Amino acid sequence: MKKTLLYIPLVALLFTTSSCDKGFDELNVNPTAATALNPLFTFNNAMISTSFPGSILTFEEPVVQQMFTPNSGIVAGGNYNIDNRGPSGVNGAIWRQYYQNVIRYLVDVINQTKADPNRTNLYNMARIWKAYAFTVLTDTYGDVPYTQAGIGYIANNVTPKYDTQESIYNDIIKELTEASTALDASKPTEAGEITYGGDITKWKRFGNSLLLRVGMRLSKVNPTLAQSTVQKAVTGGLMQSNADNAVIRNNANYTNGVGATLNSTEAANYYLTKTFVDYLKSTSDPRLTSIAVRYVGAKSGPEQTAARASREVAAQIGMPLGFDNGTITARATQDGLASFYDYSQLDRTRMGSQFAPCFLVTYAQTQLLLAEAAQRTWTTGNAADFYNAGVTAHMKQLGDYAATSLVADADITAYLAKNPYSAAKGLELINTQYWIASFLNGPEVFANFRRSGFPTLTPNPYPGKEIKGSFINRLSYPDSEIAVNTANRQEAVTRQGPDDLDTRVWWDKR
Repeated sequence: MKKTLLYIPLVALLFTTSSCDKGFDELNVNPTAATALNPLFTFNNAMISTSFPGSILTFEEPVVQQMFTPNSGIVAGGNYNIDNRGPSGVNGAIWRQYYQNVIRYLVDVINQTKADPNRTNLYNMARIWKAYAFTVLTDTYGDVPYTQAGIGYIANNVTPKYDTQESIYNDIIKELTEASTALDASKPTEAGEITYGGDITKWKRFGNSLLLRVGMRLSKVNPTLAQSTVQKAVTGGLMQSNADNAVIRNNANYTNGVGATLNSTEAANYYLTKTFVDYLKSTSDPRLTSIAVRYVGAKSGPEQTAARASREVAAQIGMPLGFDNGTITARATQDGLASFYDYSQLDRTRMGSQFAPCFLVTYAQTQLLLAEAAQRTWTTGNAADFYNAGVTAHMKQLGDYAATSLVADADITAYLAKNPYSAAKGLELINTQYWIASFLNGPEVFANFRRSGFPTLTPNPYPGKEIKGSFINRLSYPDSEIAVNTANRQEAVTRQGPDDLDTRVWWDKR
């Protein structure tokens, strides 16, 4: 009897609870919360995330001998010609940033818009940007996950296979050709996208200018495909001015990765090389005053003050290669400097600012590639005209960093008169200018140096190198892939060659 009496209130409580739960789910849904994310927002995040990480200062910039640090530790790499691996190794910085953010976001945008007739332009913009991101990844590492990349949430595949670089390039050519052609100004143009504000003409020019770059990358491994791709790009319509540049406009919310590095922990550690500074001085290049600053007489980082800053050409002294933090002090004394802090640096208030724009594909680069294509008779036009236009465009482009960085018209005219184009040295002149015009675009300047063989650089004489050859040829895969994607990574290594800095990527035929 006592048990029965106990059960009665318990049953009553259960019925009461059940009654109270009615409508519970509806009451606890926020009526103002978003139920779906506009893929345009995701696309903007993908584009912002494409801005290069500060890691290009460790490998890409030192390899092409524009900037480097004599210091060891986590910043060692291109200067010492040694790998920099580990769970958070610098070798994997672009891999992590691009796969975890850029590619993942773009694949999501493409998946959401591919069947939506009202978002066809966004769909094709995302295809073009995805093609760009994968040129950076495959040019940096070689064979990489491509066809199965970024589908972890969509297809529950977290161990994507690695595709050959040749197959990746073939598909990138297809994607750029199709997507650029399919862009249609009569359909919704996505005015909220942050690169061109929905300007379809500019998007087409970007897609085709990237296609030109992709075609020229194949100049040695497959000249026939290179030529046909270049001709497709030219027919489609290329960038016409600096207003068409593909650029990330960094700000306080989304800072420039290189600038953020140079203005924080590494402010007093990175210097312009003697190779780069001497070349600009030897040709009376007015861009040196836009790029460089020297804190005259500085004996330490804290002494690198505005009062010591000189941007005059004659004052600039690049740091010689082949030294580390134990030997550079004696060399600085030999060069008549107060310390190694007295060498020239990238101006951290302008080009090296944490708010500086990050240029991905530019009119200047496009004109210089056209000059090479014309030199190779792959397109019509005068190589000298394209060359002059490319040099001029880059000098004008510098004004995008700061008004004081803009090169005056008279200085441009004087420079071109003193350094005229010569067909006999055409490829060297064009690609040396491309080296300058791609400064701070680490992945691109590294790729074109390997592809063209220019500028002619003397190998870094530092004695502790790990590489067998004269220059680093690629970056190694991040160690995380050994742990999480072992079999697919190993298949790529078996096919491509050892996972080290000496192995060349598919198109690198020298």
